[in-house]
Amino acid sequence: MAYFDKAQHKIVSDAVAEAELTTSGEIVPVIAERSDEYSDVVLVWAAAAAFTAMSIFAAFPEFFLEKVDWVLGGWSSERSYGEIIAWAVGFGLLKFVAVWAILSWDPLRFFFVPSPLKRQRVHDRAVRHFKVGAEGRTHGKTGVMLYLSMREHRAEIVADDSITDLVPAEVWGEAMADMLADIRKGCIAEGIAAGVRDVGKVLSEHFPRGADDGNELPDRLIEV
Repeated sequence: MAYFDKAQHKIVSDAVAEAELTTSGEIVPVIAERSDEYSDVVLVWAAAAAFTAMSIFAAFPEFFLEKVDWVLGGWSSERSYGEIIAWAVGFGLLKFVAVWAILSWDPLRFFFVPSPLKRQRVHDRAVRHFKVGAEGRTHGKTGVMLYLSMREHRAEIVADDSITDLVPAEVWGEAMADMLADIRKGCIAEGIAAGVRDVGKVLSEHFPRGADDGNELPDRLIEV
């Protein structure tokens, strides 16, 4: 899913180019539609619903079997334990399929994903993208990635070790706050640009641009 048009891409690209004028650091902004499909979470919810349904059936079998008799025409009959177990399993399977289908709808799926898990998955995906696209790819190992995951409403800032050794994680708080302030207003490109400028200021203090520094990574937004 493309979030930006050419004009919005230019807003971010210009911010990256401007921020890197005063630092040897390289800033890589990345936007993702989502960081994970959370199929395992859907499976857990569906399995929990199935086992709960079977447990309730086992606790009140007569209630459910009366409903079955009513659906089948109102005639009751004696059932063996095997038949009762088969109905219980069938009831659980029905619940499993129903919950799986319901949670296949993205808004509900992401609603039922716990926030700590979203945070961890976004962080892990940001780190993976950084390792592939930016880590160690500059001469002084001064790459920083701003990662934004839209579906989870989460953002991460990941940096090379040479940067994290000098810049505590909390220093990026201002950049994160400025970025999210605009994003919450629906100004996504402007928010990323604001975060890029703040990151550039921090990098300029610790990694000022030298006379022989060149542009080692593209000054553009990456959509994944």
